[in-house]
Amino acid sequence: MSNKWFIIVNPNAGKRKGQHDWKRITRLLSEAGIDYMSYFTEHRGHAMELTRKYIRAGFRRFIVVGGDGTLNEVVNGVFTQFYLNPSQIVIAMIPVGTGNDWCRMFKIPGDYGKAIQLIANNREFLQDTGLLEYTGEDGKTENRYFINIAGMGFDAMVAGKTNEDKDKGKGNPLSYFVNIFTSLFSFKTTNTTITLDNNRVISPEVFSMTAAIGQFNGGGMKQAPNACPDDGLFDLTIIRKIGKFKVIRNVMNLLDGSFTKLPEVSSFRTTSIRIDSTPALNAEVDGESLGHSPFRFSILPRSLRIIIGE
Repeated sequence: MSNKWFIIVNPNAGKRKGQHDWKRITRLLSEAGIDYMSYFTEHRGHAMELTRKYIRAGFRRFIVVGGDGTLNEVVNGVFTQFYLNPSQIVIAMIPVGTGNDWCRMFKIPGDYGKAIQLIANNREFLQDTGLLEYTGEDGKTENRYFINIAGMGFDAMVAGKTNEDKDKGKGNPLSYFVNIFTSLFSFKTTNTTITLDNNRVISPEVFSMTAAIGQFNGGGMKQAPNACPDDGLFDLTIIRKIGKFKVIRNVMNLLDGSFTKLPEVSSFRTTSIRIDSTPALNAEVDGESLGHSPFRFSILPRSLRIIIGE
């Protein structure tokens, strides 16, 4: 077993900040006395493969130099290997992405020196992990783990367009905001049947919906203001059918979570969620676009060991 950190670097994260800033990050790591081995990702899904491979090689501590998507891949690598209980592995983050929403929850700063000092301080925390079962493009059932927020409906459409911008090199912190407005007039609400724990059933007409462990997504929007990352519960927020101009008038209320006071918004706390819909709803988790409904969510309480801020 190695005491070294294994660092997974996404060179494309944050409009190639991962690559541009790597020399400065390595200097700061050396100054902090952090012993490590590193590897650059080469394609989508590579961080997942690297995590599984180097857990098998004896590494137990991983640093992600990237954004929320890279972090999500590493988490899925941890939970899809069969050598160790996932809680025996530690994950830390040096954020270089455009959104960095998971880091906001745990007060991990964008300043590289300060983020590295947190890693040296080694303050550990066990957080919940979500598991989403969904339908992939080929019609087969697939699974994806997540540690921040899963979005469905309008949120998934906006995230999808934002990811397309990133792939074209046009991604920036304002992309999510811009795509809210460009998507608004083409999106249609969806009839759903949602089963929560204890067989509670609701049937809302959904505009947008999030199942949350953390509080932020979309580059700093507080979409789940009351979410607690270690309470063993999802915070499910449902925005029912709502006028388009009302969305525009209230879009700034996403920043502080006060949109949840609108009469069209309902919130629930639950350990499990089943969603059926007509037509199918799309989904994203931790900013990564996935497939479509039906969905099944389950939660793994206090299952991931992470390094957090003060």
